Amino acid sequence: MIKSMTGFGKGEFTDGKRNVTCEIRCVNHRYCDISVKMPRRYNFAEETIKGIIKETVSRGKLEVSVIIESITEEDITIKLNDIVAQQYIDNLYHLKDKFGLAGEVTLDMIASLPDVMKNVPDVEDEEEVISAIEEALRDALHSFDQMRITEGQKLAEDITMRGEMIRKYVSAITERSPQVVKEYTQKLNDRIAELVDNMIEVPEDRILMEAAIFADKTSITEELVRLDSHISQLHQMLGSGQAVGKKLDFLVQEMNREANTIGSKSNDNDITSTVLEIKSEVEKIREQVQNIE
Repeated sequence: MIKSMTGFGKGEFTDGKRNVTCEIRCVNHRYCDISVKMPRRYNFAEETIKGIIKETVSRGKLEVSVIIESITEEDITIKLNDIVAQQYIDNLYHLKDKFGLAGEVTLDMIASLPDVMKNVPDVEDEEEVISAIEEALRDALHSFDQMRITEGQKLAEDITMRGEMIRKYVSAITERSPQVVKEYTQKLNDRIAELVDNMIEVPEDRILMEAAIFADKTSITEELVRLDSHISQLHQMLGSGQAVGKKLDFLVQEMNREANTIGSKSNDNDITSTVLEIKSEVEKIREQVQNIE
């Protein structure tokens, strides 16, 4: 099924030791670009996160936010920084001796100084943490994907409708095109008669030859057939159930090229006006295709 590139999803999971919240946001992008924001201590999980997302997403600029809150103290260790403590003690005794100050360097004094004691996170089981993140992430991916599917269906419906409108315009041009040659032939006859004032009889085969040359130069049959074929391909891609955003983008370029060629070869105001309508619908399809994965 067709999916939009834009979407949002949120998932949560708790394993009794930590609460994990994942949020996914995505906007249009030519490739699959994933950035992960989470505490540095959990960076070991980043590649796993990206791998799981790529199972579901093939294109888009994604921002993944991972918030992990500990609900126990098992992963926190208090550590003494021996080097810092020793420097404090040495400097305090030096200060006391140099200036003849009274007082003693006590345990309470040293323990209260900055950086002597630190709360050091201690992730003891990376697999356990990755498992918890994965649960929240897959929950977020599910809601994210559902949003993309819903939006993708709306995009597909709109593009299909516009494709059928273009097909009607193509049919109108196909019907009109033979009349253009007939009208040209008649105008040619009338113009010649006007110039020679009906005093000279111009061979009919000469007029037919000129009409044939005109018909060949202005023939748009191939372009109309290709444009109609492109619309059929458009419908097939939309119903393929695959990620076809890039293919659709190329196909729309081809549709626009055929429309331009028809417009440049046509020598008829009605056809030119219809071509402008086709180009307008092709442009609207192109804008919608930019949102498709």
